[in-house]
Amino acid sequence: PIANNGFLNVRTYVRHQGEPGIYFLTEWMNNSFSVRLGPWTFGLPYRFGELNYEHHHENGNLSGTVRETIHGPSFKYEGELAKANFGRCPAGSLDEFLLERYTAFTAHKTKRRFFRIWHRPWAQQAIQISVSDVRLLEKVWPWFADATLIGANYSPGARDVWMGRPHRVDD
Repeated sequence: PIANNGFLNVRTYVRHQGEPGIYFLTEWMNNSFSVRLGPWTFGLPYRFGELNYEHHHENGNLSGTVRETIHGPSFKYEGELAKANFGRCPAGSLDEFLLERYTAFTAHKTKRRFFRIWHRPWAQQAIQISVSDVRLLEKVWPWFADATLIGANYSPGARDVWMGRPHRVDD
């Protein structure tokens, strides 16, 4: 029941005791069971969302809308792929830094944890997108109104992603 989920995650990049990782600020998901289970088991900041993704990379067309309620604020984007040319991130590149992280640090209430993630390197490519609505993100973080888009990547998805059990973060 939790293996396949649509999601939109907003994350930042952290380092704890010299180990690089990601820290999820929040993640909208369309699976209510995962939304209830994620914070409790992994400390993940899940929120339920209505996700409408129209990703047709074979035609070069990508678009999506995410919102928490039918008439609530949304996050909306459109993008194009000149041609589907997916590959691994070049070694040492910014894309590799941003996409290939295999440790996640989380916090839920008073529990701080981390867990490991295993998967093959993402098949991805940089894309051009335009974001037409960020009100969903501004609702959670008012400072997002001043954010600037600097890039985007698209992946057709990944299979066989494994998440290890959570461990307590020691100071």
